[in-house]
Amino acid sequence: MTAAARSARLPASTYRLQVSADFDLDRVAALADYVRALGADWLYLSPLLQATRGSTHGYDVVDHGTVDAERGGAEAFERAVHAARAEHLGVLVDIVPNHVGVADPAQNRQWWLLLRDGAEGEAAAWFDVDWAFGGGRVRLPVLGDELERVIADGNVTLLPDGDPSQAEPGPAVRVYETLYPLAEGTLPTPDSDPSAPTVIQAVLDAQHYELMHWRRADAELNYRRFFAVNTLAAIRVEDPTVFDESHREIIRWVRDGLADGIRVDHPDGLLDPSGYLDQLAAATEHAPVWVEKILEGDEQLPVSWQAAGTTGYDALASIDRVLVDPAGRAALGSLDAHLRGDDNPLDWHALIRRTKRHVADTILKSEVLRLERELPAPDEGEHPIQDAADALAELLACFPVYRSYLPVGAEHLAEAVAAARASRPDLDAAITALEPLLADPAQPVARRFQQTSGMIMAKGVEDTAFYRVSRLASLTEVGADPGEFAVDVDEFHRRQALRQAAYPASLTTLSTHDTKRGEDTRARIHVLSEVPEAWASVLAALREGAPIGDGPFENLLWESLVGAWPVEADRAHAYAEKASREAGTSTTWTEPNTAFEERMHAAIDTVLGGGELTDLVDDFVAAVAQAGWSNGLAAKLLQLTGPGVPDIYQGSELWETSLVDPDNRRPVDYDERRALLARLDEGWLPDVDEAGAAKLLVTSRAARARRDRPELFTRYAPLPVIGEAARHAIAVDRGGAVAIATRLPVGLDARGGFGDTVIVLPHRPIVDAFTGRRYDGGELRLDDLLRPYPVALLLEEER
Repeated sequence: MTAAARSARLPASTYRLQVSADFDLDRVAALADYVRALGADWLYLSPLLQATRGSTHGYDVVDHGTVDAERGGAEAFERAVHAARAEHLGVLVDIVPNHVGVADPAQNRQWWLLLRDGAEGEAAAWFDVDWAFGGGRVRLPVLGDELERVIADGNVTLLPDGDPSQAEPGPAVRVYETLYPLAEGTLPTPDSDPSAPTVIQAVLDAQHYELMHWRRADAELNYRRFFAVNTLAAIRVEDPTVFDESHREIIRWVRDGLADGIRVDHPDGLLDPSGYLDQLAAATEHAPVWVEKILEGDEQLPVSWQAAGTTGYDALASIDRVLVDPAGRAALGSLDAHLRGDDNPLDWHALIRRTKRHVADTILKSEVLRLERELPAPDEGEHPIQDAADALAELLACFPVYRSYLPVGAEHLAEAVAAARASRPDLDAAITALEPLLADPAQPVARRFQQTSGMIMAKGVEDTAFYRVSRLASLTEVGADPGEFAVDVDEFHRRQALRQAAYPASLTTLSTHDTKRGEDTRARIHVLSEVPEAWASVLAALREGAPIGDGPFENLLWESLVGAWPVEADRAHAYAEKASREAGTSTTWTEPNTAFEERMHAAIDTVLGGGELTDLVDDFVAAVAQAGWSNGLAAKLLQLTGPGVPDIYQGSELWETSLVDPDNRRPVDYDERRALLARLDEGWLPDVDEAGAAKLLVTSRAARARRDRPELFTRYAPLPVIGEAARHAIAVDRGGAVAIATRLPVGLDARGGFGDTVIVLPHRPIVDAFTGRRYDGGELRLDDLLRPYPVALLLEEER
């Protein structure tokens, strides 16, 4: 395919697959015909480069030069692409430019060489290490005790001849079960006892790395990571050599026609995202690129970026909120306040300032202290900035978006400065001194501050505050602002029209491998906004019958499990453990509260155990299930027909009721989906029930329409809904395709349906893609259109 053809071709929709040892590239190849039949026209594949052995996600790349062997290797990749081409499918690949996996140095040649050869070695350019702070050594937080004790306990063994599994030959040391290289000339003399603790200690003291207790990572680490993950080391892709070597295979995929587009993971971790995207565009002859960029509020993707758009979390947030009943805000807010023991409504922005500041003072303190070390030395006669680290942490906590891209986004720094001065007037002098430095893109501290602010945001918001907010769990989703409870139809249309105008090729999504809850888990939770009193009663009974002792967390837990109900015990327990430890209010990852966690797991066993509380939840779910399914179908229709390129996450063509990862990477039953799709294609119109075939109907018909009749999806024109029940519908003309979705279904049912509520269309023949019913246009009653399904997709008949 030529460069011009490649850059001109964009997907109508994508189908995301999580490739792993259990679902390898040959399984991908075998699924190509199904993806085509479903209606998607691009395969969207998770990272494929060689990752740490056993990796289920692929974001811990250890070798940029080859396709992961456990995922099938290069030949299987070519077979998958060949199968895709046979079905006229494009291929979108996910890449990881920011970091590599270093859990096992023996698997990562560059990391191995860095540890072996130090600051003067060939691999030093790859990694972002503060050598001066480490005394010329890389600090590795890999020990469960002090090194002296680890050696004394026999957990360190010198290997003069190394081990066959090493990335490079040569002497090594085994610590626990992990291998590390030994620098040239550091082996003990032949007359020494290589098992003697003093000899081992002397050898390790001579290395270019320091083995230290894992708890020291918070404040003493000297290499940049992916967020706070010690086993993912950031690489300096801004170095031309590092870019070339880490992208050679990816670029070959594009140039050889194995990949048509690229999804870039976490661009905010890069020193210069815009420059990186320029490099990538030049190297791939402008293949389309989508970036995993979280936008806050009205923030827009920088227009200077060579990107087709984001990966779609911003679309998810708007679709969710138009399906939430604003009338439930007060009651659910009062319930949340009661559970917190506070008479005041939750101040979301105050909460995230606290959680971000906590992260800056704990698990990411080493990043803050490195910023302090990046400050320019004071001129002669001047004093260093007093309280600089404290002020930097406060500015990071107050930063309103993930990062700036100076000079773009300087207004965000100004906002952070004003907020930090207000919250910490005692730091005014330090903030005043820091502001011009942080605003100057030529200053090293300014460049690193931009890389760091996104880390603080992600860990403080998505991985902490999201688990402390219980007003409505479906609002705590990646890319969303829980402070925004709901939006009305007019605001939803405004946002969609802006998307159509600004980034019509941006991906849109409802579920991903990173979402905190699957799309249909959230769709059911939305219903609680329509029945807040009923939910408060159920929650009170659950808390009385299965007490845990943390009101906000209990609300979050039971909302989430109700959303996924029926849920297997192992899934429920795994979710509860992760959610409670991420929240960090009653237990933590580093210091688990055994008594609390025992109560938590006992409560789950009680509620899932088949007694009165099980019946209580069963009855409640039965009462709200139909409304949840209605919300799920509405969300899917709005996503699949809306502006942008809809991405269908693996398996989500049936009900997607997952919880947080790794639950959202569970195996998908494609035999079931194939069989159901075949029945639909024979004319079967399924009920809206727990089987989810109605969602498969909506997904396949909408995706096929996007692919086969693109001329019907060229604009975004909101359609007036006329009548007393108008607030219960969303209608839009996309240029010949008219999408109509029900919202707030509980309230609609209470008022007896749509009654005489109508939409008005031109007088021309149209057909509902879901039911096959034909209409002549004109004035159409929603009670006629939206039966038996709560959604309709009206397409102009082909001439």
